[in-house]
Amino acid sequence: MAPCCPAESTKPAFIGIFGAIVGGFAVSAVFFLLSFSSITAPALPFPVVTATTTNLSALSTPAQPETMYNRPIWKSPARGSRMPSPRAFRLTRDMVRARARDGVIVVTFGNYAFMDFILTWVRHLTGLGVDNLLVGAMDTKLLRQLYLTGVPVFDMGSRMVTEDVGWGSPTFHKMGREKVLLINELLPFGYELLMCDTDMVWLKNPLPYLARYPSADLLTSSDQVIPTVTDDSLENWREVTGAYNIGIFHWRPTEPAKRLAKDWKDLVISDDKIWDQNAFNDLVHKVFGQPVQGEDELVYSYDGKLKLGVLPASIFCSGHTYFVQGMHQQLRLEPYAVHTTFQYAGTEGKRHRLREAMLFFDQPSYYDSPGGFLSFRPNIPKRMLLDGAHTIESHFALVNYQMKQIRTALAMASLLKRTLVMPPLWCRLDRMWFGHPGVMEGTMTRQPFLCPMDHVFEVHVMLKDLPEEEFGPRIDFREYTFLENPSLPKQVKESFLEVRLCNEHSTRCSTANGTNKHRALLLPRNSTEQMLLDVFSSYKNVKIIHFSSMVDGFRGFADAAVETQFRNRVKRYTGIWCCVEFREIGHIYYDMYWDDKPGWKPHPPQNREEDHPPWA
Repeated sequence: MAPCCPAESTKPAFIGIFGAIVGGFAVSAVFFLLSFSSITAPALPFPVVTATTTNLSALSTPAQPETMYNRPIWKSPARGSRMPSPRAFRLTRDMVRARARDGVIVVTFGNYAFMDFILTWVRHLTGLGVDNLLVGAMDTKLLRQLYLTGVPVFDMGSRMVTEDVGWGSPTFHKMGREKVLLINELLPFGYELLMCDTDMVWLKNPLPYLARYPSADLLTSSDQVIPTVTDDSLENWREVTGAYNIGIFHWRPTEPAKRLAKDWKDLVISDDKIWDQNAFNDLVHKVFGQPVQGEDELVYSYDGKLKLGVLPASIFCSGHTYFVQGMHQQLRLEPYAVHTTFQYAGTEGKRHRLREAMLFFDQPSYYDSPGGFLSFRPNIPKRMLLDGAHTIESHFALVNYQMKQIRTALAMASLLKRTLVMPPLWCRLDRMWFGHPGVMEGTMTRQPFLCPMDHVFEVHVMLKDLPEEEFGPRIDFREYTFLENPSLPKQVKESFLEVRLCNEHSTRCSTANGTNKHRALLLPRNSTEQMLLDVFSSYKNVKIIHFSSMVDGFRGFADAAVETQFRNRVKRYTGIWCCVEFREIGHIYYDMYWDDKPGWKPHPPQNREEDHPPWA
């Protein structure tokens, strides 16, 4: 489940359930009155483009006076206008009616920590011509920013913290419970509800697909990783073994759906240790297994009256079916959505996954780092990538060979104060949370495959502000598709220097040969720190320095203290592979300095005392 989506209703935030929230609205009111006498819209982090599909509002809604409820998305309030009162942001039937199209409303929610995810979510939908959406704000900071940006927003009265709450934390579970409450508030309004987590994006308008199953009370996504169908039909519910995932699901306001929502609410409120998704799965399976007559893709569930369908994981993708298996590509299907599940680096890992797929919308500054960028072409021998069996040993040999080049590139980037563009990363084995034979049987995972960065690297650790006196300066990085991203400015793309490593003993290998726009700079292998600083001091204004290779590119830092700081930092960058089957401790730690340890082998810890990262 994603850290996102709770909400509100027509009353001050579930007044009958959480009476204390009434006070939250009072605080909210004071905050509004003190903070927003006049407002100015912030700049959008991306250009607003006209959708290629017909705008739904033009089809189904007659012309009406413009209000804050029906204002076109991305249209900011008039400059200098006053912030509406807190009451105007309460979730009501009128608000939903103003935004709904053809009886459907699409909803997500979150706190300020997920502002960039929310803007990305909205941007994908509006790019598809879908504007019948609402976003629930769990804190007033997000509420203000979304309103100023022109995103239809309602106040959930949650008074949530503005920071990332972290998967599995008590606050995370509170967000999940609020999602359940929100569904209970929305269904009585009489509109179909497509509820989404914020850590997913829409790639194709889902509403026509959902309309193909008009008798379904509920259509849910799942964590299914083995295909049960090969076309775009619903999953064969008889063969689904993965949990139903509540990050994407579509509710119709039928009586069975309302009863399920109420029982779900009662269950999660009764025990704050219950995970909302587990509770949902338990309820749905109370009665399960009778196919709907004439609609074999649907099954009676919950109370024997609720008609349930499971969205196909090949096109309503999980983080595994999209980023690892590429199931939609192999089946030649067009995906509707991708949800960043099955990843290993928290919110930062989710963001990075979307960036790798060029599905995330970042601020313009992300694409023009002040110090410029450093990239390189990875070198992988064919035998290491393709030959032999796919074993733990061959997997680690492949990853370690790439890791050593990345380590050199990190050192060069740190020295030259540039942002490293990570290379694509190849793996032979999948990563999970449990023991498996390398890839999960029945999946469409190819070997080898381009694996997400969080399979090997601790993306969230790499982004931490570690104390410089112990870990040296921060090393910024970008995803491997960065230089291919259409958002990269022309002036950055065209400011490019190619560097080719050469044998230092060759007479032709001299930086004195110079370079121009059509000729690469020659640089001796195993260059010293001073040589690199001297050579590249002339190219500080070049945005992209691209190395033809990183093998033996840098001899190392001259200052032992600087080398120690660098090692302290990058040793923490690698994670684990998981997991060897039939072992109590089955994970194996990656080691950034594996080559400093003669005879290093990829073995799991033998006992609890050995179970710690290499740097600990």
